[in-house]
Amino acid sequence: MTKVSSRQPIIGEQYRFTVLTPYLVRMEYSKTGLFIDEQTQMIVNRKFPEFEFELEESSELLEIYTEAFHLVYDKKEFSNQGLQINMKSNFTDFNNRWFYGESINTLKGTTRTLDAIDGRTDLEEGIISRQGYATLDDSKSFIISSNGEQKARLEESIDLYFFGYQHKYKQALQDYFRLTGPTPILPRYALGNWWSRFWAYTEQEYLNLMDRFKSEEIPLAVSVIDMDWHVRDVPSRFGSGWTGYSWNKKLFPNPEKFLKALHDRGLKVTLNVHPADGIRAFEDCYEKVAERLKLNVLLEEPAQFDITNKNFIESYFKDVHHPLEEQGVDFWWIDWQQGTKSKEEGLDPLWLLNQLHFEDIQKNKDGLILSRYAGPGSHRYPVGFSGDTIISWESLQFQPYFTATASNIGYSWWSHDIGGHMGGQRDDELTLRWLQFGVYSPINRLHSSSSPFNGKEPWNFSPMIREAMKEALQERHRLLPYLYTANVELSEQGQPLLQPLYYEYPEDNQAYTYQNQYLFGQELLVVPIVHKSDAIYNFSQEEIWLPKGKWYDFHTGNRYEGEIEIRIFRKLNEMAIFAREGAIIPTDPNMLVTEASQLPEIIEWRVFPGESNQYELIEEIDGKRCVTTFKLEWNNKRITIDLSGDCSILPRNRKHFLVLYGVEQSNGKSLSKNIFKEEIKGTLVLPVKEIEKQSMTEMIFERINLPNISYNLKNELWETLGSLSDFKKKLLFVKRFKDDLLTDLLSEAFYIEES
Repeated sequence: MTKVSSRQPIIGEQYRFTVLTPYLVRMEYSKTGLFIDEQTQMIVNRKFPEFEFELEESSELLEIYTEAFHLVYDKKEFSNQGLQINMKSNFTDFNNRWFYGESINTLKGTTRTLDAIDGRTDLEEGIISRQGYATLDDSKSFIISSNGEQKARLEESIDLYFFGYQHKYKQALQDYFRLTGPTPILPRYALGNWWSRFWAYTEQEYLNLMDRFKSEEIPLAVSVIDMDWHVRDVPSRFGSGWTGYSWNKKLFPNPEKFLKALHDRGLKVTLNVHPADGIRAFEDCYEKVAERLKLNVLLEEPAQFDITNKNFIESYFKDVHHPLEEQGVDFWWIDWQQGTKSKEEGLDPLWLLNQLHFEDIQKNKDGLILSRYAGPGSHRYPVGFSGDTIISWESLQFQPYFTATASNIGYSWWSHDIGGHMGGQRDDELTLRWLQFGVYSPINRLHSSSSPFNGKEPWNFSPMIREAMKEALQERHRLLPYLYTANVELSEQGQPLLQPLYYEYPEDNQAYTYQNQYLFGQELLVVPIVHKSDAIYNFSQEEIWLPKGKWYDFHTGNRYEGEIEIRIFRKLNEMAIFAREGAIIPTDPNMLVTEASQLPEIIEWRVFPGESNQYELIEEIDGKRCVTTFKLEWNNKRITIDLSGDCSILPRNRKHFLVLYGVEQSNGKSLSKNIFKEEIKGTLVLPVKEIEKQSMTEMIFERINLPNISYNLKNELWETLGSLSDFKKKLLFVKRFKDDLLTDLLSEAFYIEES
């Protein structure tokens, strides 16, 4: 047995093994002995830090030993008898041996689109599994040559990556990003609220709508203009009106003026394009396209869409898209629905569209597109459009799991049609719950179909729903400092904004069974409310699991003792967001004043007691970065704030305020019963008194008051519970009514009180 450097591939006549990390190995088989060293559609980096592993080799057998696995290969064509990997793990519930060709039940990845999906759908595999290993097959993806050109693989070969990271899920994902490339940092405005609707607005109608949002104090960051921006009513000889690049002057008589008016309102703009039908003779840009491509103008010869034709691609950008960008378009919504085939075998037109559009737009503007997923590696071209979903509770119930699970293949920036696109029936509660999930999803893009009855404008709903929608949309912009920091952490540290619970708690079974919960950034745990409220009790309910430790309701400060499975209840205007003990969340309290692309004058730090912690707020403008380090020393009751980097980008009057949950102000005045607020100047000494137990009287009263049950029962519950001080006695009393829902409804309040 000899020690070998990881920079030295193990090569035979028809095989090659490259050990990239102690947990990751590339396995290639080619009958001609030709192996790929160039970049591919998936893989952009083949250089990993050097380390040593052990090799034992004979004329008939090859064995590789690392700290994570033992690979055995018989030096023949890859087969399940001749190639296997034994994992060095102590898992007793799983098979620790992988055989070539074996199907692995991973924790899943994502899928190309949710078009027309009503509820759940099958997902592709990811690069992690509970049994500790997974594979990534790069055998069919196209090659990217040294000059950047894409070309199909000329011969069949096997090009497989084995990820043997056991339950080190975060490490597996970080090395996946090292292999396939990082996710770019999104522009700050992309993290704000997007308005999108399939509707033939006039220029003035659209501007009036944007002004209405502002007057309603609802912040927006991105205007999405669906396909009615362009001419759709075209002569039949040209075919469909779905593809188009010429402004509809009946709706938008002065496009430059319109786009400038949106920019003046602090909005960025994207236009929808369906490129499949190419460039036809009725388009404003046709003359330039025809000249560049030598088309027969007299015969109205179209420029056929061909992603493999370099001349067409040159014209597609220079003659078609660049003039529109010069008018003021900030990025493109690429609405490709025409399949995976192109003229070149193995080359997915959607993949190349995404790559070329992203790389082209970032030459002069922020790197950003909106398009469907095209396979592993698509994270390099954000953001993802998940498709035209059906409006139903089942669709909403699937999306939190779907969104968090996509992190298992590195795809973090999904943008859903928040509220659903089509079908279904009016359900104001469903719309609200979907929007609340959108606030705590990667991209919050409200959207609806062309029906006049399906708009998502909050003022079209009942007063209670309207106010809850407004508050949720404001909360999204309050969270921009937190969201942008997570955005940078994804790109530079491989930490997705949304993470399944098992990333942090891999040995807890509940982390796998409570699939709709997820971690949101460093500090928060989110439980989207995805079930309709009970008609009798007037609360929505979710069964949840809180991991070990203390957890605080992000909005009320109510404390929960973790390591518990419990049913929680929320009113229409309430979400279930939990902050871990010691959590630090930077927010913008003046989100109506600050544009999404600007930095706020005030940072309000929401801090939860019990543990020391440190948070680094990352802010950037024009490539300049400032980091604000907020340090909480809980035992010493001290907070300090330090700045580093180029902090000239910060507003001149930047102020910091502390909102501390779970303590009283020393002078007896506070924002609420358990919230302290104070301006931070340099170092702040915290108030010493911590509230150990807060009264749940109001919460219990509300949970007795709202249900549609008899007044006699309400009176009995209120009077008896008020006389009982012990948690267990209260629980026994409500259980005697033999109503599980009523018991659970009140039990959550008792549990918070006991915590």
